[in-house]
Amino acid sequence: MSDYRRIADRIADDIATGRLRPGQRLPPQRAFARRRGIASSTAGRVYGELVRRGLVVGEVGRGTFVRAAPAGPTGQALVEPAPVATPVNLELNYPAAPGQPELLAPVLAPLLRPDVLAEALSPAAATGTAAAREAAASVLTTPGWRPAPERLLFTGNARQAIAAVLASLVRPGGRVGVEQLTYPLVKEIASRLGITLVPLAGDAAGLLPEAVAAAHRTAPLSALYLQPTLHNPTSRTTSRPRLLQLAQLLHDLNLPVVEDRIWSFLREPGDPLAVHAPALTHVVDGLSKRVAPGLTVGFLVVPPHRVAAVADAVRSGGWSAGRFALEAAVRWAGEGTVARLVAAKRADAARRQRILAEELTGFAVRSDPASSFAWWELPAPWRADTFTAAAAAHGIAVTPGPAFAVASGHTPDAVRLGLASAPEPDLRRALRTLAHVAARRAGDRTGP
Repeated sequence: MSDYRRIADRIADDIATGRLRPGQRLPPQRAFARRRGIASSTAGRVYGELVRRGLVVGEVGRGTFVRAAPAGPTGQALVEPAPVATPVNLELNYPAAPGQPELLAPVLAPLLRPDVLAEALSPAAATGTAAAREAAASVLTTPGWRPAPERLLFTGNARQAIAAVLASLVRPGGRVGVEQLTYPLVKEIASRLGITLVPLAGDAAGLLPEAVAAAHRTAPLSALYLQPTLHNPTSRTTSRPRLLQLAQLLHDLNLPVVEDRIWSFLREPGDPLAVHAPALTHVVDGLSKRVAPGLTVGFLVVPPHRVAAVADAVRSGGWSAGRFALEAAVRWAGEGTVARLVAAKRADAARRQRILAEELTGFAVRSDPASSFAWWELPAPWRADTFTAAAAAHGIAVTPGPAFAVASGHTPDAVRLGLASAPEPDLRRALRTLAHVAARRAGDRTGP
């Protein structure tokens, strides 16, 4: 018998005896190969054999999960195979407005003239151009706030903007306070920069100031990273009284903050934290959600005395925006394309929230009428990993709650549902299927 089949037999035995439980994620194939002392190609054949036997299910970009186990008392498998229709990815979450390509294309056409293209393909500084700074200021303006153009910097996307600010603020080994559930890529950025993330408690109104103060007393924080508007994954928006309390605390502690406003465009404009703590707040935003992820720009609004330091971090990190993208952004903003897309995407998010409410009625779903994602606290006895695997068995990708958890011991039995990317009929079908899966009770089947 081939070596890879003998290894697959041992994994199958672990599943049969319960050493590997339904929904449990197997190691990445490279890690599996290193642990077993086998070639990566052999590990790939092992995983392929387990898929062929119906014991695991693999999802590109997410991993491989145990799918089946011996029958329980009801005679059913712990995670039942199901016919997979067209896969629906509720991990992706990029809003797209109807007719979006038709809106964007005319603005890009002039950039393709050879004389204009030559300029658009030249390198761009972190400070961009005067026209780009004015355009970004107009995009970010709210009724109570207009960022000064000279405080604007540009990166390739908002993720790079977060990395640049943190790199400029925090030395390796430094501590950054974050909400207990936070944007997963912030965890990756912190790991690469050698930064320790400190989870901070919050409530329905937002991050608790006393949690920040207590963490800072334990060991000084170098900065905070917050998502006050449409927090990812819970969709919570910090109340104005809480925002004022946090601003006062920042002043008292002289504590810098990174304010991530990437989803704020979906809500009626509200004042950012930067209004109340302008000397300490570094605002991060961008065009990936407002416009499209394929040709995007990250925006940074930084305190005046921080412009040079953050610009240096952008340059040294190789995070500068492309000049072509900057030129496109200037035209999209100036001709009203961004504003039209924002209006269309707000209407789209509202429609998708209605679908969510109709299909998941009766479940503990936290969201916002303006949001394009939702946080689903799963009914017992479901766990996040098991439900994620069960969803994958039905051709539906969701993001398990632990992906957002900062503390390893905090593993919420919840999933995030990205509502923006799937066509609306597919979204409705997927949510209806997930509702049927979640509604199964312990009496109907062996617990997940």
